[in-house]
Amino acid sequence: MNAVAAMLVATLLGQGYYSSEEAQGLFQQANEAYYRSDYAAARAGYEKLLERGFGGPDLQYNLGTTYLAQDDLGRAVLAFERARRAGGDGPDLEANLALARARQLDKVVGSEPEESFLQRVVAATSGNGVAWGFLAAWVTGFVLLILFRLLRPGRRAWAAVLGGLFLVLSLPAGALLAAHVWVQENLHEAIVIAPTLRAREFPREEAKVSFEVHPGLKVRVMEDTGRYVRIRLPNGLEGWAEREGVAEI
Repeated sequence: MNAVAAMLVATLLGQGYYSSEEAQGLFQQANEAYYRSDYAAARAGYEKLLERGFGGPDLQYNLGTTYLAQDDLGRAVLAFERARRAGGDGPDLEANLALARARQLDKVVGSEPEESFLQRVVAATSGNGVAWGFLAAWVTGFVLLILFRLLRPGRRAWAAVLGGLFLVLSLPAGALLAAHVWVQENLHEAIVIAPTLRAREFPREEAKVSFEVHPGLKVRVMEDTGRYVRIRLPNGLEGWAEREGVAEI
């Protein structure tokens, strides 16, 4: 995948640890380590970039492939999911994510709760695409309305029509963008990274264990208290697990 461009542009401002050249050099060194099958060195390089505030779909994808090569399924799925959320796509990402999921120990069975219409719409659309679409329609509409005021009478009707059309188009785009923001702020998905994560009836160590799950399983974090979070499995089963055993996407 493309090495550095997307990773650096969005995150370079405010970073005092590495210059763009240093970050690019470290990224390339990690890539070379991966191709030599020195997965420990590759992992260390990618993780160092993340610790310094750099990110992006390419870095997350490469880190995910490194975790997968080390059979660290939880962190592999987590990195691939983060790559998707950051705007990454393509057959390589989907193939590696499917491979990681196929290796998972847990095969959750049962009736999965139906997602709401809002969740399905958000899942079917790109957050970045929606944001850019809304911005483009809104800005274009106002520019055309300003142009309408500047043009002479008799030559400005087209600007009013097109300006109004673009502003109308910005309304559903804005609503969809608001839906993306709401889902991102209120629906917290996480990946199990602990070798064995025990979910209990109550958020206490002495509480009875309801079930166990293993690395790579995607869960939903419903609430948290102290060192525990209440997780919900894809089949609707819920329990309290230690916070350190999961990582939010």
